[in-house]
Amino acid sequence: MISADDFYKVMCAMVPLYFAMLVAYGSVKWCKIFSPEQCSGINRFVAVFAVPVLSFHFISQNNPYEMDTKFILADTLSKVLVLVLLSVWAILFKGGLDWLITLFSLATLPNTLVMGIPLLQAMYGDFTQSLMVQLVVLQCIIWYTLLLFLFEYRAATLLVQNQFPGSTAASITKFEIDGDVISLDGRDPLRTESEMDGNGRIRVRIRRSTSSAPDSALSSSMGITPRASNLSGAEIFSVNTPAPLHEYHNGNVDIAFGNGDLAFGYRSASPRLSGYASSDAYSLQPTPRASNFNELDTTTVTTSNTPFWVRSPVAGKVYRQHSPAFPGVKMVWESPGKCNGGGGERPGCKDVVGEREISFRDSSKFPVAEEEDPKATATGQEMPRSHVMLRLILIMVGRKLSRNPNTYSSALGLLWSLISFKWNVGMPSLVKYSIKIISDAGLGMAMFSLGLFMALQPRIIACGTKKATMGMGIRFICGPVLMSAASIAVGLRGFRLHAAIVQAALPQGIVPFVFAREYGLHPDILSTGVIFGMLVSLPVTLLYYILLGL
Repeated sequence: MISADDFYKVMCAMVPLYFAMLVAYGSVKWCKIFSPEQCSGINRFVAVFAVPVLSFHFISQNNPYEMDTKFILADTLSKVLVLVLLSVWAILFKGGLDWLITLFSLATLPNTLVMGIPLLQAMYGDFTQSLMVQLVVLQCIIWYTLLLFLFEYRAATLLVQNQFPGSTAASITKFEIDGDVISLDGRDPLRTESEMDGNGRIRVRIRRSTSSAPDSALSSSMGITPRASNLSGAEIFSVNTPAPLHEYHNGNVDIAFGNGDLAFGYRSASPRLSGYASSDAYSLQPTPRASNFNELDTTTVTTSNTPFWVRSPVAGKVYRQHSPAFPGVKMVWESPGKCNGGGGERPGCKDVVGEREISFRDSSKFPVAEEEDPKATATGQEMPRSHVMLRLILIMVGRKLSRNPNTYSSALGLLWSLISFKWNVGMPSLVKYSIKIISDAGLGMAMFSLGLFMALQPRIIACGTKKATMGMGIRFICGPVLMSAASIAVGLRGFRLHAAIVQAALPQGIVPFVFAREYGLHPDILSTGVIFGMLVSLPVTLLYYILLGL
């Protein structure tokens, strides 16, 4: 039976966290203390320093030689069970990879580091800190890596299906990726170049767009010369500012500019195409900087050499292209706004600023076919051999992980704990207290950052009531139920069983939302899971705590 003192102890652990979140929310939403640019700086500090150091602090203090095998096995079994059930559903009921990734994130990846450690420690004692840290290690090293693998697999599949339709993709024998290409998520403008040898084998090269390749598809087909610019001709809008779509009309050609985080419209007589990254837009004011803007001469553009635009595969429907598997054909991917019109020349386009959607622009002279049903066109789609796709995905995942501070903090923390507890080596006091001073602020800063994120969103429930209800049901009901089943199956009992169930009912983790936003896959659902889930999780976890204590 839960006593009043037990309940008060839990509230003492949770109220300070929610207080930090509420202060951050009010400072932006009501008091206007922080600007969006300042919020970006705070969030950057939390992502690069506070949370990785906090993670290293907990992991390095956990003894890896005394890990709870049953607890880890129960957590692993529950996640594998969810993955198997979703895979069967996706195959038999045509659920698709997109929903498999989203539902797996909702059901199995809670915010264990920030919320789980203090909450479970207040509920069931200090021994739960070690259990939560063990789950954090598995999340960072195994489950987030698996999630990233699925996202990159999806992005690579969309690339192949839309640039090499039909049986063409089966002839691809190698993908070459330039060193500055970090991911296929579409955040940076990329282009593909394909070459076919005499035996019909295709080699595809993936490169950065005009910013890193002077012989880009645009410059090679239109004779464009890169030049410096200070963005004086562009209107830059923040994430939460409605951005009108500006179109360039030239005869039968309509070119529209848009991006998931900003949109630019050009008023000069000579519109420009830019590789300006959306991550650079922290302010409403244009910032002078060097840029690889390409000058588009309006007097020389004709329909024969104008790039054809196609719908983003993330949006659901795609303008089918002919196979680009011919020597000299080059593609560029960018992030334009959505278009509700049909046809290859985008009539009736209206801007709906999306979440970093990927679309493809082909600078070849092949005509664009009519819009087709993706389910119908996917029937005859072939893919490259498994080892070719696996190599591409592993390279992208490796590069993505190599630039994630949490990867290094988790690996270094685990490495130090292995050394420390094996040979009884203590961390030097100089290093120990240097890490401690940042890790002590990590928990509060992480919650403060969540409050800033909530305040910057136009709506708390971004995906609609129906999807939000589905997401909350999966997060707070299906996850704990499956976790309890797996825990009982492996013989977990007592407080460890209670801790496993409550841990599964924690709010949605931040990392899956970050991945969803980067890859443009249901970010509204994950955003609602993070924001609304934080508000719902406190009464839900308390309810589980009371019921399990009866």
